[in-house]
Amino acid sequence: MKKRYLVSSALVIAALLTGCAGNNYAIQTNDGRTIVSEGKPKVDKDTGLIKYKDAWGKERQIAQTDVKVMSEIGK
Repeated sequence: MKKRYLVSSALVIAALLTGCAGNNYAIQTNDGRTIVSEGKPKVDKDTGLIKYKDAWGKERQIAQTDVKVMSEIGK
């Protein structure tokens, strides 16, 4: 539980630090993880994947079926 709290806190802090780059989104997964994306994630309807940039600017993908909630952070 403590580890999950620390990881979530680190991701929120990273999102706040990159706040100048535009709106960020929190992607909550079915297994309890929280992913912070830089900018709005894009849904690829052909593949069923959500494409996003993580807090470090690296391109990532996650299956739509693995996402529970996606919400905008800040502003």
